Amino acid sequence: MKATINNQQIELPEGATIATIAASRNLPEKGVAVAVNNNMVPRGEWSGYEVKENDNIVILKAFCGG
Repeated sequence: MKATINNQQIELPEGATIATIAASRNLPEKGVAVAVNNNMVPRGEWSGYEVKENDNIVILKAFCGG
């Protein structure tokens, strides 16, 4: 199944969830937000949110700076 993550098309296994994507990308426990098709997905829903064919996923990481 194909999906887009941060403007890069990738191949994902069927049944992939946001939680499995986060784990495969070693995302930190805090300071990360995920939107699917322009809708924010709360962290508590990541494990049950199954990615679908052609979903557009945006992963945002908080950072400090000035």
